[in-house]
Amino acid sequence: MGIYPSDISREQFEIIRKDLESARKRTSLRNVDLYDVFCGVLYCLKGGIQWRMLPGDHLKWQLCYSYFSVWSEKREADSESTLERVLKKLVAKILIADGRKEKTSFIIIDAQSVKNSDTAEEKGYDVGKKVSGNKLSPPQGAGY
Repeated sequence: MGIYPSDISREQFEIIRKDLESARKRTSLRNVDLYDVFCGVLYCLKGGIQWRMLPGDHLKWQLCYSYFSVWSEKREADSESTLERVLKKLVAKILIADGRKEKTSFIIIDAQSVKNSDTAEEKGYDVGKKVSGNKLSPPQGAGY
């Protein structure tokens, strides 16, 4: 297999190996390395590509997709899937190694969705028109 930016290291994979192995009941011996399968799944997820576009040096797309479908199943209605759990575990490990908290603690507020005060109607700017009070005045230099 080639080395892609979406691949994780073998050491990182060892952190999540047991979680991935326990997601499916073992009925026969595996013929593939789960590391290769997981890297194939990551390639499609991180790249936002279709499964059929998985490069030829990865495992067959059908195999990667079948593991993805098992790993992304939620066992209970309110639980998280195996894939969500292992990805959170990897991110937490990276954050801790970086000297940060395991869980992020920030919030994003979209400025357009925040209500303005009641004075916003009285004055402000509106795409090329200056609005002051309830009167519209023409833009300066427009020749009016």
